[in-house]
Amino acid sequence: MGKSSNTADDILACAHKLIIAGGYNGFSYADIADVVGIRKASIHHHFPSKVDLAKVLVSRYRESAENGIRNLEHGIADPLDQLRAYVQYWTTCISDASAPFCVCALLASELPILPEEVAKEIRTYFSFLSGWLTAVLERGVRQGVISLRHAPRVEAEAFMATVHGAMLSARAYGNADIFGVIMTPQLERLSAQS
Repeated sequence: MGKSSNTADDILACAHKLIIAGGYNGFSYADIADVVGIRKASIHHHFPSKVDLAKVLVSRYRESAENGIRNLEHGIADPLDQLRAYVQYWTTCISDASAPFCVCALLASELPILPEEVAKEIRTYFSFLSGWLTAVLERGVRQGVISLRHAPRVEAEAFMATVHGAMLSARAYGNADIFGVIMTPQLERLSAQS
């Protein structure tokens, strides 16, 4: 059983990298088989279709993000510092290329062509992230550390869009530093100390 789960994890890790590199239609099971070193039939054993594979990938990605946010909240009390830590997470991932782009943001750009099962998982991720950001902003306003010009939900959506847009800009320019150039003023704008 251990080998089976490792193979499934290897397939998912490979699919993640291939989606980040070329999107949902930018890879096939043959590509995964070549990288992982298994037969296509083995991939079908774990994930009968590409839809199944993408759905599990996005679901696990979302669960990982939810766990990461929970850990962040347990480790950092200040809402503004939570936002800084979230931005720092992405700064590091983009700089060291360990996760140069949010897979859900990338796939969201392909929603019109994605199977509904995958699209639903992506929308669930965005709803989770938006809800978390809204709650952080609300807490920050109550504690006097965050200042908003608009309703927390609106600001949360704008912040989330800016994070994903900054990822896109860093990719477009081929310069990881662009992410911080964009996000630093966003964090400063939210600070009640500004």
